[in-house]
Amino acid sequence: MVAYSGVSPSRNPSQLSWAGNLMLAYQSFGVVYGDLCTSPLYVFPNTFIGKLHKQHQNEEAVFGALSLIFWTLTLIPLLKYLVVLLNAHDNGQGGIFALYSLLCRHAKLSLLPNQQAADEELSAYNKSTDTGTSSPFKRIFEKHKRLRTVLLLLVLSAAAMVIGNGVFAPAISVLSSMSGLQATENKSTDGELVLLACVILVGLFALQHCGTHRVSFMFAPIVIIWLISILFIGFYNIIHWNPKIIYAISPLYIIKFFRMTGHDGWISLGGVLLSVTGTEAMFSNLGHFTSVSIRLAFAFLVYPCLVVQYMGQAAFLSKNLGSIPNSFYSSVPDPVFWPVFVIATLAAIVGSQAVITATFSIIKQCHALGCFPRVKVVHTSKHGQMYIPEINWILMILTLAITIGFRDTTLIGNAYGLACIIVMFITTFLMALVIVVVWEKSYFLGALFLGTLWIIEGAYLSAALMKLPQGGWVPLVLAFIVMTAMYVWHYGTRRKYSFDLHNKVSLKWLLGLGPSLGIVRVPGIGLVYSELATGVPAIFSHFVTNIPAFHKVVVFVCVKSVPVPHVYPEERFLVGRVCPKPYRMYRCIVRYGYKDIQREGEEDFENQLIQSIAEFIQMEAGDLQSSSASESQSYDGRMAVLSSHKSLSNSILTVEEYDSAADTARQSSKSMTLQSLRSVYEEEYQQGGQVRRRRVKFGLTQASRGMEASVREELMDVIGAKEAGVAYVMGHSYVKARKSSSWLKKLIIDIGYSFLRKNCRGSAVALNIPHISLIEVGMVYYV
Repeated sequence: MVAYSGVSPSRNPSQLSWAGNLMLAYQSFGVVYGDLCTSPLYVFPNTFIGKLHKQHQNEEAVFGALSLIFWTLTLIPLLKYLVVLLNAHDNGQGGIFALYSLLCRHAKLSLLPNQQAADEELSAYNKSTDTGTSSPFKRIFEKHKRLRTVLLLLVLSAAAMVIGNGVFAPAISVLSSMSGLQATENKSTDGELVLLACVILVGLFALQHCGTHRVSFMFAPIVIIWLISILFIGFYNIIHWNPKIIYAISPLYIIKFFRMTGHDGWISLGGVLLSVTGTEAMFSNLGHFTSVSIRLAFAFLVYPCLVVQYMGQAAFLSKNLGSIPNSFYSSVPDPVFWPVFVIATLAAIVGSQAVITATFSIIKQCHALGCFPRVKVVHTSKHGQMYIPEINWILMILTLAITIGFRDTTLIGNAYGLACIIVMFITTFLMALVIVVVWEKSYFLGALFLGTLWIIEGAYLSAALMKLPQGGWVPLVLAFIVMTAMYVWHYGTRRKYSFDLHNKVSLKWLLGLGPSLGIVRVPGIGLVYSELATGVPAIFSHFVTNIPAFHKVVVFVCVKSVPVPHVYPEERFLVGRVCPKPYRMYRCIVRYGYKDIQREGEEDFENQLIQSIAEFIQMEAGDLQSSSASESQSYDGRMAVLSSHKSLSNSILTVEEYDSAADTARQSSKSMTLQSLRSVYEEEYQQGGQVRRRRVKFGLTQASRGMEASVREELMDVIGAKEAGVAYVMGHSYVKARKSSSWLKKLIIDIGYSFLRKNCRGSAVALNIPHISLIEVGMVYYV
């Protein structure tokens, strides 16, 4: 089981050279800034709508709108995100889940089941030392579970809005880029624009399964060319139409704007808000880059180009007020119109691609929190890009429905703006908690940050809410549906875990049966999967009660998520003993971070597991000899972090390569784990039509003869069981509400959770367990 991520979790951003940061800054243009940089296509048309367009269509209104856009770009992306939020990373990762993860680790807010004290010893945990004085916020949240649930719901609502952005961003970006065809002499109709946009959107979603790694090298140049193009167009319009537009950066024009427009000007904030859509990507994509590279890209190219472009559009509109409905393309000089149209379309596609990829990523993180049903995740490249087929087609259908149903960027912009501002609003609240709880700054500083930004963002939120009848209701409905599905899954999963926890088998019962467990112990290894990190799951007793036979070696496996972005491979396995040595029963806990990608191979996992168990047996024997500890202290509780990723130079374990085709064996290298094991790795490859195999075959070396007889015997039993074969035992559960449950709980469990379980991937498929080796134990859970 090897986790994979687009960025190595061990990379230290502070150690990168300026050349490295500049290269990352260049790459960030195609991933981070595509959506934000295409906002000039639709900001002014969405700002001047309704009565503002009819009654206040004058030069002063244009100056005031530009001033609002300038200060919005300055306060939210530049100050809030670049100055503050990029410092609140979680081991180099950003986004809404990074903030939540930080809070969970420092204030025990996590609602994830099967958490252990050993998880806090992970290198990525970075928990602050307890000074003895606990923050009132910590005590309040830790005492009241409902507050922790509310906090989780806030995070999930923000995640649902991000998923909604995967619908709105492609629709508004592509449709806005196509609107340039209405600025030509052969003016296209609205129907033709919608048809062309739908064709592009279908192609965009249909090609997701291919991945973008083959053409991703073009993304950054496309966005950079787009930025340089709008920069020069902006300069041209400022000089040619109205150089005095630069005075609009004064906030006095904002005051004049609201005095003149009143309530209509307040509603226009919903359009101004679109100038910062895509800003969240600067924080959420932090794990693929560094804070320095993102700051460089935004401060030295993105921010200046956008400001100059908005100034140029405003300068043009101040002298051409009738061109507001298609302000961007109308302001483009005729000689460069078609090149700009092509690059605008490409930039819109790049921005849409980045948002779709971010949607896949956020869904994967929701699943890691136990808040999203299991879905198929296809890894399309070695750089962390993923593709979720079911979600992709749902997004495509919803995007086409929005494009065809609204047929207007104004209505889509109302929906998109509301979704974005809700995410920003929740992010501000979580950031204030991080300032107080994680950074341990003063309450005044946290309140100042929260109050200042909530006043600003609250103004935009109120304006966006006023547009609920004009498309603003769509993200709320979509978020409600997604939130309901996520919470139902989370609630059902927790109820099922509680049932397992309260019905686990007593160790006294196992010890009373003796080493044979009162059944026939057949050769082989039985891997019993459950969510329990302690104790013996009920499916085991259910199995041996009905079928009085089980494997000679039993390993209880728990695959779980921990509130860190990545778990290093050498810290992934936590191995221990369940019963005394003669029972040959062990426990293995496999830990993943919320951004880790599980890419287990059947053979690799089995080999690493056997090596880890063997190392634990040897380590335990050494510890017992040195400490004279009793054997009774060595099971059910004592666990150790073991790895098969250690340095080869620190081991005397030899590895032989066994080529079955040539029937030869040779010594090649040294392993990293048990000093008394020898392994030969197995893989299949075809060369010249001949299939060769390299098999993993464990055996004891000459050095193992100095071991105690009991230790050597146990190691031989484990090795022999591995050679006999491995079986995977999982529960096939049916979760039902108790008869005494309320009608609401029956609705959630019997209908909602049951529907999601039947239509999501099975846990065996999600864990890549071979079907031929799978044994499922049917059980009914009354929760």
